[in-house]
Amino acid sequence: MRIVAVLLAQLCAAGALACGNVVTLKTHDGTATRYSLNVPEGAKGSLVLLAGGAGYLDLDEQGCPRRLKGNSLVRFQALFQREGFATALLDAPSDHQGEDGLGAFRAQPAHADDIGAVIADLRQRVPGPVWVIGTSRGAISAANAAARLVDGAAPDGVVLTSAVTVGTARGRKPWTAQTVHDAPLEQIRVPFLIVGHAQDACMRSPASGMSGVADRIRATPKQAVTVDGGPGGAKRGLEACEGRSPHGYWEQDAEVAAGMMRFIRAGRY
Repeated sequence: MRIVAVLLAQLCAAGALACGNVVTLKTHDGTATRYSLNVPEGAKGSLVLLAGGAGYLDLDEQGCPRRLKGNSLVRFQALFQREGFATALLDAPSDHQGEDGLGAFRAQPAHADDIGAVIADLRQRVPGPVWVIGTSRGAISAANAAARLVDGAAPDGVVLTSAVTVGTARGRKPWTAQTVHDAPLEQIRVPFLIVGHAQDACMRSPASGMSGVADRIRATPKQAVTVDGGPGGAKRGLEACEGRSPHGYWEQDAEVAAGMMRFIRAGRY
């Protein structure tokens, strides 16, 4: 029994260490922003990963998230790393770690600048291009950054998945009215991919809304993709907006991650 316990402890430790190294940067108004960096051997580029929901991951000292563990981009990390890309899983800044997390901050210029600081930091650490990937509400952050940032702080490309395109105009919290359309999308000049799921039952991110976002993008290459299949859309209400559903490409991780990698490398999903 002791041998089994030791083996289990070793496996848990290995899993924790695999999350990444925690990097802390100074960001807006004297705040601190942390991200979990994992750089595979021979890395050929970097991906800044922006989770949905509140965006507050509560990274532990091993760079593993204590919150939003089921988020698609949290799950996809190892798949991206196997393809030779470093992953930078971005946590919420120190002043946005309450219940609302990033809230309305996702569409603010200061948030874009914070993401730009991460991009600039990655350029010093990892060779190759830096792309930003945002899912669900994280897509608002990714689009905001891609539209506003310039020069070395700007990403080399952007991927949005299950982007929030429908807001709640009279919601209890005003920031729930915010969508990816609040970003100046016409200013995006880098390669652009947006992915939705045909069975996504989340009222905030219907697959039909993805093409309307792509229509506002002037960059090339650009592509809008609708994924099908998977376990289906049995969940309803807020549960349909969580990671373990078609909204989060549940049980289709390898398929969707591979398509994203194809676009990043060659411009077609």
